[in-house]
Amino acid sequence: MTPDISAQGALRGCKVVDLSRVLGGPYCTQILADHGAEVLKIEPPSGDETRGWGPPFLDGTASYFIGVNRNKYGASLDLSAPEGRAVLNGLMREADVLVENFKPGTMEKWGLSAAALQEAFPRLIHCRISGFGADGPLGGLPGYDACAQAMCGLMSVNGEADGRATRVGLPVVDMVTGLNAAIAILMAMNERQRSGKGQFLDITLFDCAISLLHPHAANYFLSGKVPQRTGNAHPNIAPYDSFPTGEGEIFLAIGNNRQFALLMRTLGRPEVCEDPRFLDNAQRLQHRAELGALLTSLLSTHRAEELARRLMAQGAPAAAVLNVQDLLRHPHTAHRGMVLEHEGYRAVASPIKLSRTPATLRRLPPAFGQHDEAVRKGWPSQATE
Repeated sequence: MTPDISAQGALRGCKVVDLSRVLGGPYCTQILADHGAEVLKIEPPSGDETRGWGPPFLDGTASYFIGVNRNKYGASLDLSAPEGRAVLNGLMREADVLVENFKPGTMEKWGLSAAALQEAFPRLIHCRISGFGADGPLGGLPGYDACAQAMCGLMSVNGEADGRATRVGLPVVDMVTGLNAAIAILMAMNERQRSGKGQFLDITLFDCAISLLHPHAANYFLSGKVPQRTGNAHPNIAPYDSFPTGEGEIFLAIGNNRQFALLMRTLGRPEVCEDPRFLDNAQRLQHRAELGALLTSLLSTHRAEELARRLMAQGAPAAAVLNVQDLLRHPHTAHRGMVLEHEGYRAVASPIKLSRTPATLRRLPPAFGQHDEAVRKGWPSQATE
């Protein structure tokens, strides 16, 4: 995809000051930027630390940074100095949104508390992303994705039943925090159309991690039993697990009797549906081990990709287990336009598909300090790049 500077996205005209670093905040602001918002990423003099989180690198910048900072202008400011804060205040006079993920107390130390910002810029939507919020037993402590996964129960339900608690293999808490922050910003922008006023948005990794605990929290509230690890199996549904086949691994997500009948008919054993142990989900769950052994035997003569397509075509949920390379080279990934490529830049595209105002690639991730000179005169879009 070629950068389209003239594109008019759904958020065209929205100006966002992005003071955030690492992942949750940048992921949030990239969502806004992909859809037309003018996002100005302000980095400290030392830069966003993820610029060095490699290899791999592209022109000296790590893939970690590149993956969540496209479509943004970039500049560096020392906000601990009055000169840096003066430039920031000038930018916020025109800004719609401020996103920051400083440790609570940092902005206050600089005279930029939520109350001060609301007084100075009544229409400003100020979104703070933090680990735990500013107060309470854990208030003010720094937050990190893996630590949030550990303390908020995610690791306790992830991994094999007889193994150790395991981190989800991607920064799911950071990313869902970024998503929730983007949703909150859009809600506040909608409300501002009625009231004319901005507001402070308090988004924490702790809260967002807890919100991910479905169905485990619901199960606990109803049963009083502490949820346990079940590997790839589902705590409430069977068969809902991965199985080896004659070629590759397949995941079956069979949620009702109709789907189970389709599965067993496809595997040539329709009579299994009449077995008292497998009559309904509750019985299948109770006899999960016996069902798993039967399926492993039946699946050994099939190929995962071929069987998954046959099952899905009939309405029985199934998928071959793909690695990242297989997925990114998959023809449907290409069909959905989910890989962006331009002048050596490759990245996952926006999953948000709007018919009239689609996401576009307007500019590549900024080099460190790329728009420093322009920012000291105002918003970069008002100057020639």
